[in-house]
This record gives sequence, structure tokens and C-alpha cells, in this order.
Amino acid sequence: MPKRRCDVADGMTIAYVTGQYGRASDTFIREEVGALRELGHRVHTFSIRRPTQTSVDDGVAAERASTEYVLERGLAELAALAARRAATRPRAFADAATLAVRIGSPGARGRLWPAAYLLEATYLARRLEELRVDHLHDHIAEGSASVAMLASAMTGVPFSMTVHGPEEFDRAPSLALDVKVHRASFTAAISDYARAQLLRWADAPDWPKIEVVPCGVAPGLLDGERRRTPDSRLLVSVGRLEPAKGQLVLIDAVSRLVQDGDAPVELAIAGEGPLRPMLEGRIRSLGLQGMVTLRGALDHREVAALIADARALVMPSFAEGLPVTIMEAFALGRAVIATPVGGIPELVRPGENGWLVAPGSPDALAGAMREALTTSTRRLDRLGRAGRERVAERHDMRTSAARLAHLFARSASARRRP
Repeated sequence: MPKRRCDVADGMTIAYVTGQYGRASDTFIREEVGALRELGHRVHTFSIRRPTQTSVDDGVAAERASTEYVLERGLAELAALAARRAATRPRAFADAATLAVRIGSPGARGRLWPAAYLLEATYLARRLEELRVDHLHDHIAEGSASVAMLASAMTGVPFSMTVHGPEEFDRAPSLALDVKVHRASFTAAISDYARAQLLRWADAPDWPKIEVVPCGVAPGLLDGERRRTPDSRLLVSVGRLEPAKGQLVLIDAVSRLVQDGDAPVELAIAGEGPLRPMLEGRIRSLGLQGMVTLRGALDHREVAALIADARALVMPSFAEGLPVTIMEAFALGRAVIATPVGGIPELVRPGENGWLVAPGSPDALAGAMREALTTSTRRLDRLGRAGRERVAERHDMRTSAARLAHLFARSASARRRP
């Protein structure tokens, strides 16, 4: 059959899929979907499972209401769909099944997971055909990317994926990352660092298909009025409470500041996760109850308000992709203290818009925090303004969405319907 022409101006039908969609932390995906819709494209959202978080704001609730959750179809329906597709499209289904076997990893569970992905992909494949989707895009190159790849194999609908890191790079062989890059029409890396990591695992002939498409921040953050840095002693850290985020080191750094007594400090940590009990214990053992507070999970507006009330954002991570929280802090005009891991040095520049300190060093972190607490708000305003300019240049969601739309259109224009 002749190729189906598709141009950005036509308004494409796009499907987005990820493992869990509709969480407070999915801001960057929701904003991306919204920006694509603003450009005139129809975007249908799919998620393998429904998030367990029950308390969400109206925007997240609305996005959940319009999202299809694959596993809620039930095993019986998924199995029936797979049997029907195997009977009616035997060749395409066999190709997808062979691909599922190929991406299995050693061990019983490693062999069973691809079978589950195949069942999930049959439902997604049916919906892609019913909705006449031009292009399928996945966020996070883990299980949902496997489902997207298999659904693409069944239907001929081209797929792509956005890779964030660092987890995908830590488990690249078991995630069959090289196979996914090969089968995708393109792979979007959120930073130069992420692209370099993909080059490590992908076959050299597939390197030209790896594009850098930065995550973006909501236009409202960049278009809104920037508040001046408050003359307070509040520092803020945002992230899931887990070892890789470095919050234990951050609490130790606060203890150093308190012991020295030359930089009064308050620290608010926003986020939830398995490390919370240990963090609470460390705060108590160091006598920091009046200075360090764990704010729990906050929605997007609450996080933005907390950052705006602070002198600076502190991100002491051991491993990262490129945190959207840093982009948002810069968009709000706040300086950032961070570690030079992942793609962070592409955004945070020492002396220009913030500080970079050695990962895992409470002393180095305390030194940067002390400087942020004792330097003038005028200087902090200057750092925050430089950060805002850099985000506007590199991480405007409208620019990122337009870039993705171009890549989707290029992929869809080369497609032949099965």
C-alpha cells in the first residue's frame, strides 16, 4: 500500500504510554502531552497500571479520567485478545511473540515478564488500530517500552521512546535497551549525558536515531513574574526519599552548619519514599527536629510555592538523569546547589547560576549551603536570573513539544499501514 503522508500541520493522532501515568510527579509528561494538544494533535494516553496515590489535584485527576489503564482490562480479556489476534493476524503476532522471547532475561521471572508484555501489547495494539494512531510514544524505557515495541510489531504503528536515566542505564542488558533502540523509529534522550549512555549500549548503526530532546517546563513558569529571592534561611530539597537522592548526606550537612553556628538554616524536604523512617531517625539523633522538616508528597503547585519561598534548591543526588525540579527552580528564579552527576552539569553552572559539589560529601555540601545562606539576596537573584535564562533557552516545553511533533510526523510519514 502507498505510504500515508503526515505533516505536523495536519494534526496527528498520537498515543502515549508509560508504566504508571497520573501521578503528581508526572508533571513533565502531562505538560508535554498538553503542549502537543495545544499544537493541534490528538493525544491518547495509556498506562500499564493505575497509580496507587489517591490524593491528587484536579489536573492530575482529569488526566487520569481520560487515560486507559491496560491491566484493568483483566487477564481473561487480555488473553482472549491475544488468542484472537494470533488467529486473525498470525504472521504479525508470531513476529511479536518471537520478539518477546528475544527480550527475555535469564531466570524464570525474566522469561515470564515478556509473556505479560505480549498480552498487554495485544490490548494496546487493538486500541491503536481503533483510534487510527499515527505514532506511539513511550516514556521511560522499561516495561512499558517493551509493550510499546510489541504493539508496534503487531500493528505496524511506529513507536519511539524518551529515555531519562539513570535506571535504564543501570539495567540496560536486562531491559534489552539495544533492541528497543534498534526497533524504535527514534529514541529521545533528555540530555547529552543520556545520549552518551545510549551510545554505550546501542549498536553503532542505530546511533543516528538517537536524538536529544530536552524535557521542558510549563510555559506558565517561564512567562510568569519572577519573585525576588526572599531574605530567609530556608533551603528546599525535592525528590523521592531513597538512598540515591542523597538526603542522608543533606541532613548531615545541616548538622555541620548547626555545629559551626555561623549560618542559621531551615531545611524542607518534599517527597515520599522508603527512606523516610531512616531520615526521621537521623533527624532525631542529630537533634535537628526544629530545623529539618519532611513535608511529604506535595502536588506541583505546592512544590512551586515551596521553592519560591526558599533561598535556593538543594539536590545532593548520587545519580540522576536531569531533574525537572532543577529546571523549575531556575524558572522560578532560584539558585541551585547540586552534584555533577548525570545531565546536571549541562544545566547548573558553578558561579553562573548555582553550585556543584562532590557527591556524598557532607562537608562540601555544607560549604555550598553556607555560601547560599550568607551571600546577599542580590547575588542570589543574579544567579537565579541566569538560571531562568538558561532554562528558557534549553527547556521551554513549547520548543521541546514542537521538536517531538516534527519527529513524530517524520516517522508517521514513512509508515505503511499493515
